[in-house]
Amino acid sequence: MTNRNDEVFLTKKGLEDLKKELKELKEVRRPALVERVTRARDFGDLSENAEYANAREELSFIEGRIAELEDLLIKAKVIQDNNQGCHKIVTLGCKVTVEVAGQKHIFTVVGEWEADPKNKKISHSSPLGKALLGKKSGDKVEVAAPAGKITYKIIKIE
Repeated sequence: MTNRNDEVFLTKKGLEDLKKELKELKEVRRPALVERVTRARDFGDLSENAEYANAREELSFIEGRIAELEDLLIKAKVIQDNNQGCHKIVTLGCKVTVEVAGQKHIFTVVGEWEADPKNKKISHSSPLGKALLGKKSGDKVEVAAPAGKITYKIIKIE
């Protein structure tokens, strides 16, 4: 979890996704689990009631996730997708086309909570994200990797 004073950077879509998840947890999943706990309690001896223990564990997990999401939403700072500054320098929300070892890759620089490397969404606090921030088209950045330093050339920022 983040430090109490930390801002959490999210795109508008990322913020909407978290709000949607929170609503689903509060309005659908938590009430269903409370009902399940109540039904399981009626099965008798709670010390040997696996259904009750399982439902309580799931409810505890849901409550933790709700608290985490509420904390995130309080700290959320929306970054602009494809904001105007993106055409000149790399900032949060920018799509960056880079060339490495003769291959082109397109990454979107996002906040930590939206990072999804499989979908080419990299955190601004990741080694590559940190290296790209503030750079311009044509700049080269080096990133330390287990196999050695990797050099990325910025081709395009949008």
